[in-house]
Amino acid sequence: MDQETNEILIKGLIFQLKEWYRYFQSKWLTILVAGILGGAIGLYYAWDKKYVYTASITYALDDERGGGLGGGALGLASSLGFDLGTGGGNAFGSANLMELMHTRSLVEKTLLSAIDVNGKKLTIAEFYVELNGLRKSWTKKPELLQLHFPIDSDRSNFTRIQDSVLESIYANFDDNQLSITQKDKKVAFGTIEVKSGNEFFAKLFCETLVKVVTDFYVETRRHKALNNATILQKQVDSVRAVLNAAITGVAVANDNTFNLNSALTVNRTSAAKRQVDVQANTAILTQLVANLEMAKVALLKETPLFQIIDRPIFPLKKEKISKLKCLIIGGILAGMLAVLFLVLKREWDRIFANDTLVK
Repeated sequence: MDQETNEILIKGLIFQLKEWYRYFQSKWLTILVAGILGGAIGLYYAWDKKYVYTASITYALDDERGGGLGGGALGLASSLGFDLGTGGGNAFGSANLMELMHTRSLVEKTLLSAIDVNGKKLTIAEFYVELNGLRKSWTKKPELLQLHFPIDSDRSNFTRIQDSVLESIYANFDDNQLSITQKDKKVAFGTIEVKSGNEFFAKLFCETLVKVVTDFYVETRRHKALNNATILQKQVDSVRAVLNAAITGVAVANDNTFNLNSALTVNRTSAAKRQVDVQANTAILTQLVANLEMAKVALLKETPLFQIIDRPIFPLKKEKISKLKCLIIGGILAGMLAVLFLVLKREWDRIFANDTLVK
C-alpha cells in the first residue's frame, strides 16, 4: 500500500469520526436523559439496599504433634512396637480446615442446629426462612407452605423438598455470605466471616459454625488415639479387678493355714498359687498402665488446639453501598447503553435506506 492510499484511508477515518461526533452531538439530549435516568435508578438501588452486617471470628490452630516430652514418649512406644494412634494422615490438617468449613454437610449441620430467638427455640434454617420471607414467595407452591426444619430432626429422613430447599440455602451461603480466609500460609491464623442483613443472625451463624466445625475436626483427628486409650483403659480395669481378687485370695489362703503344722506343706499350695497370680497380674498391670499413660499422651497430641482469638460482638460491622457510587455508575452505564442504541439504530436505518435505493 503506497503513501497516497494511506493518506486516503486516514482522511476517511477522520471524516467518519467527525461524522459520528456531529451525530452524537445532535443526540446529546437523548444521551443526557438516559444518563440521568440511569443515575436515578442507581441512586434508588443504593437507597433501597439494606445494611449488610458482617460477623467475624479469628482463630488460631495448633496441631503440631512432634517434639517435647510427648514426642519422646511416643517415639519410645513406637520403638517398642506399640501403635498408639499417632500414625494418622494429614487429611484434616490445618491447611484443609478452611475447605472443611465450606463443606455442605457441616454447613447444613450448622443450619439444623438449635438456637434461641426471643425465647423461641428453632433451627437456624427455620430462622433463615423467616428472615428472608421465603414463605411469602412460596404462596403459589402449596407443598412448600408446610415446609419446616424442626429441632433434632433426623437429616436422613428429610423429604426431597426439604433436601432441595436446604441445598439452595447452602449454595447461597457458600457463594455470597460465608468467607474463610488466611492472611498468610505460614501463620495458622484464619478468619471466618458471615454476612447477613440481620445482625443477630450473622453472629449466631458464625459462632455455631465454628462450634460444629471444631467438634467435628477435633473428634476426627483424635478418633484412633481415643479408641486405643479406651481399649487400654478397659484392659487396665479388668486386670486390676483380677489382681485385687488374687490379693484377696492370698489373704484368705494365709488365714486358712494360720498355725498349720509345718509338716503339712500341701495345704500351703493354694496360697502359693494365689501368690503367683498376684505377681503375674502385677507385672501385666504395670505394663498396661505404662501403655495407657502413653496412649493418653498420644490422645493429647492428636487433639489440636483450636483457639478463638476474636469473637463477634455487638454492634457488628455494617456496610451499605455508596449512593454517590451507584449514581455515577448508573449514569455512565445508561449513557453507554444509549450511545450503543443510537449506533445500532443509525446503522439499521442506513442499511434499510440502502435497500430502498437499490429497489
